[in-house]
Amino acid sequence: MAFLKVENIKLEGLAACVPQNIERTKDYAHISKEEQKIFTFGTGIEERRVAPKHICTSDMCYAAAKQLFKDTNTRPEEIDVLLFVSQSPDYFLPATSIILQERLGCSKQTMAFDINLGCSGYVYGLSVLSNLMNMPHFRKGLLLCGDKSSFSPSYTDKSTYPLFGDAGTATIISKDEKASPMFFNLQSDGKGWESIIIRGGGTRFPYSAETTKKKQVAPGIERADCNLELDGMEVFNFSLREVKPNVLKLLEFADVDINNVDYFVMHQANKLMNESVRKKMKIPIEKVPYSIHKFGNTSSASIPMTMVTGIKDELSSKKNKVLLSGFGVGYSWGTALLDIENLVISELIEIE
Repeated sequence: MAFLKVENIKLEGLAACVPQNIERTKDYAHISKEEQKIFTFGTGIEERRVAPKHICTSDMCYAAAKQLFKDTNTRPEEIDVLLFVSQSPDYFLPATSIILQERLGCSKQTMAFDINLGCSGYVYGLSVLSNLMNMPHFRKGLLLCGDKSSFSPSYTDKSTYPLFGDAGTATIISKDEKASPMFFNLQSDGKGWESIIIRGGGTRFPYSAETTKKKQVAPGIERADCNLELDGMEVFNFSLREVKPNVLKLLEFADVDINNVDYFVMHQANKLMNESVRKKMKIPIEKVPYSIHKFGNTSSASIPMTMVTGIKDELSSKKNKVLLSGFGVGYSWGTALLDIENLVISELIEIE
């Protein structure tokens, strides 16, 4: 397993941005009222934020970063590394991180690159950026995570469309020789590559009339190859199988008792699934915040979104030991354990 220990790095600030537009589960016309109740009970999703056509992931990350610069008194030229983690970039090329470097006013000396990850993206991104920040001349790094997840599902696919919301987040980390170590446990299993997939539109199956043609897959599920496809039961089983041992092995590596963790912030994919994981690990419910009821599954933004909207006051006022767990598409999953103290957290930003 990929166990990592990173020293001398702290989280300095955190911000999240969503579109103003709200779509509610009860208004989704493609399923019956009874199906709506069952869906909400299982997933926990009551509403989501859905971006209009002119808003991309980069726009939401940009707004989050601009506000966070202001709230942390950070100048854009102070950023040494800019990392953009998303599966909905602006273009095939160039990398969206490069566009954001210029747009945010960061220096031409800034290192910038993209990582193509979804559900595990925040944990992976934090591990990559924090390790880079230990280079001698780096002082501050900017992690931008998010997705316009509503872009890919078919409206007539009840297995995907009502699940996903749009969001972008910004995290500033900085060098601090007094900071407590960060610990990571990162894993992957390509056997699950087909469980969450968009088959058409890439270089293996380029966009064509065939990849955009909708097909009836099952009752209530109609989509094209260029739409998101999700095998919910496989993902559910994967999560129940892999998340608990990943968390426990990280705690063993860090020599931390599970009872000494103040908050467990999990990827917001499905409340029933997360509650099953929580109960398997016997974690008190008050230690597991949620944001899925208001924002749905926001992919790589879901962990920082939950921190911003669920435990903002706690993280900004005192020291907490926090465990972050991201898992899903790939399969890719990972856990981070870190001490967070007096974190600057911006108020939730809304754009239209």
